[in-house]
Amino acid sequence: MKNGWIFVHLQGTPSQLGFQHGYLLTAEIEDFLRVEKVALVHDSRKDWAFFRKAAETIYLPHIEPQYREELEGIVDGLHAHGAGGDLIDIVILNAWPELSPYYTNWYDKQKALLSFVPRPVPEHCSAFVATGSYTRDGRPVIAHNNWVDYSVGSRWNIIFDIAPSSGHRILMDGAPGVIDSGDDFGENDAGMVITETTIGHFFGFDPNGIPEFVRARKAMQYATNIDEFAAIMKEGNNGAYANTWLVADMRSNEIGSLELGLRHVTLERSKDGYFVGSNFPADPALIRDETDFHAADKTISENARHARWLQLMAENKGRIDLATAQRFLGDHYDTVDNVNAPSERTICGHIDLSARGSSPWQPAFGPAGAVQNKATDAAMALRMSLTAAMGHACGLDFHASQHIGEHPEFDWQKDILRDLNAHPWTTFSIVR
Repeated sequence: MKNGWIFVHLQGTPSQLGFQHGYLLTAEIEDFLRVEKVALVHDSRKDWAFFRKAAETIYLPHIEPQYREELEGIVDGLHAHGAGGDLIDIVILNAWPELSPYYTNWYDKQKALLSFVPRPVPEHCSAFVATGSYTRDGRPVIAHNNWVDYSVGSRWNIIFDIAPSSGHRILMDGAPGVIDSGDDFGENDAGMVITETTIGHFFGFDPNGIPEFVRARKAMQYATNIDEFAAIMKEGNNGAYANTWLVADMRSNEIGSLELGLRHVTLERSKDGYFVGSNFPADPALIRDETDFHAADKTISENARHARWLQLMAENKGRIDLATAQRFLGDHYDTVDNVNAPSERTICGHIDLSARGSSPWQPAFGPAGAVQNKATDAAMALRMSLTAAMGHACGLDFHASQHIGEHPEFDWQKDILRDLNAHPWTTFSIVR
């Protein structure tokens, strides 16, 4: 482990990649399964058997052979190391961000449950990509922080170096047992760097579509330009884990933003500009037809962070570089109250410090927010390197037992919530 991260090198055929993954990360996968069996069940009000059935009947049939082989390899690796779990458990680990609430909302609506109230799509992440006159050297810079419950996010600490037998070499962050990045920050040896932020307040799901985690991994592995990336993400889109994807082609210096709803999809691109993400939908048609997003409410997290991104881009035009990107991810400026104060409205998110919480996702003082950070520029990405900082980029630590003691309403997390300490920015590169 290095500064909170576990670095893992995988190589070979899909089954070999999976076996190495499962064997090397056995303890971490068992722990992550334990967390999800508590958190997923609690948040969704569904039992594990419900998710097993969904994974087997809705998800597994739409996982193409190479990725099914990789998932089966993870199970083989676990068993070789004396652990339990089966293929369905591992599918759930990979699909949990789309199983709940996207699939559960669709399921409840289809069943016409009298008690049906759609669960909110949580905020996941802040990110930007810039190029041309906005960056110091005129080439792309891209950065992202992952927002999630601290119980899950404290375990989102793997750096994967993947050398598959087909497709491109990948360097990405991820979680144990998961074959895509999940929060989606990664690069390949074709010069593509990919990240995203979730489209907030989104609803929509197609049970006949291809799982998001399959499309995201495939795009990371096979895309050589922005058009190919967009085509892979759109093909078989199931609407789940709907994201605004930010992408940089480090060879052409072009950047793009793919807002991927289920019914509405827009692709923008630029060689001189920027795109930012903070869980806000941009396309008016998508907002109208596929979300219940309050675009005019400047006080909510998504819009407050978006306003701050616009300020940062304007104030730093022509000076954005790797160090600037890292600084952005630790930013605590609240555009609503015009103060420096960490909360759900700051790019470095601290919902645990906010008496407002982040409605409707998190209640007051909910233990969630930014959990880790990644940034790279063209020079690094073309060498297959990136920088990453585990914990809050601002340097603040989260102490689990202290927080539960002060807020006993989160006592249900006592067996899965753990400290989230801030670590320094660290450089990772592929194994040569």
